[in-house]
Amino acid sequence: MQRPTSWLTLTILWFCTSPVQAQQAGGTPFDRYDANKDGKLTRDELPERLRGRFNAIDANKDGSISPEEQRAFLTGQAPTQSGSEVNVLTSVWLEKDLPYAGTSNPRQTLILLLPRNPRGDRPLPLVVNIHGGAWQSGDKSSGVAQLAALVATGDYAAASIGYRLSGESAWPAQIHDCKAAIRWLRANAERYHIDPDRIGVMGGSAGGHLVAMLGTGGDIPELEGNLGPYKGVGSRVKCVVDEFGPSDLLTIGDYPSSIDHKEPGSPESKLIGGTLLDHKELARAASPITYISKDDPPFLIIHGDQDMTVPFNQSERFARALKEAGVDVLFIRIQNGGHGNFRNPEVANRIRKFFDKNLRDQDVGTISEESIPAGEAAPKR
Repeated sequence: MQRPTSWLTLTILWFCTSPVQAQQAGGTPFDRYDANKDGKLTRDELPERLRGRFNAIDANKDGSISPEEQRAFLTGQAPTQSGSEVNVLTSVWLEKDLPYAGTSNPRQTLILLLPRNPRGDRPLPLVVNIHGGAWQSGDKSSGVAQLAALVATGDYAAASIGYRLSGESAWPAQIHDCKAAIRWLRANAERYHIDPDRIGVMGGSAGGHLVAMLGTGGDIPELEGNLGPYKGVGSRVKCVVDEFGPSDLLTIGDYPSSIDHKEPGSPESKLIGGTLLDHKELARAASPITYISKDDPPFLIIHGDQDMTVPFNQSERFARALKEAGVDVLFIRIQNGGHGNFRNPEVANRIRKFFDKNLRDQDVGTISEESIPAGEAAPKR
């Protein structure tokens, strides 16, 4: 399952739209929500999902939000729940729903996040997030808050990719979409001041599976697809952060799990369009472990050792196979960790070091592979 979209994510998606996208969409989000065009927003004019921030933005408590109060909120002059949120909101441009596949399918779009004040003059490395949701739910808004915090530093640009879910299209549609998105980002790198040779990817659960496929399947023709206007552009990535993603669909049902992965209604069976054991070749073709080669990019793999959705063994075997092939791989066990939602900040710290090392050539010292305690227990997803 997906976690509910956070208030910070909703606020970022509302307020951080770039001027170009605002003009293309017929005005800013403020303009579009102002139904009676009186230059103010009442609580009722806001979408229900945004009304929880109304009191924080309505500084004079007159029952409406003015453009001045909106600007004050963005610049940190009005009270908010977190000072760090103001920093993110004032530091990031966001372009939503950019089509990457030459279609009108809303699933085949991405969100692009750019720093308002990039650090230095060099094109920025790009971190691309791919959402989870068992390939059957979720959307590209997942991870936007985490990406925005990274972009707010001025060191990175970021993107979050949408893709067709298994209820719409079976494998390999999902990896075809992700590769088309990488090609689009690379082809448009100069326009957005992005370094096309420094693209890293990250994702959890089903997103972890898809980023792992990008990592091991960089040069596999049958994974490339034929989508979008940039078919001759490469889709290889420079590094991969795989968080608790399935790696071998043929063996995922051999270990303790709360899901019977071998039955027809399992997420994996829905992904490939049939049960795993009845479609072994297709299951093998949809497994990142199948494509490992010594020229794969560096991997950081993170997995909770009490994960009852994607068995911990999936990442153990994947990391071992990568190492045996000579790939640079770090494998971090989360002690007593379930299926994601880890609360220990050391997880994010090591991910940041991994990207700094591989995308920015920073001397970060040794990145520890010591296990990390899961931290405060989190609600089940």
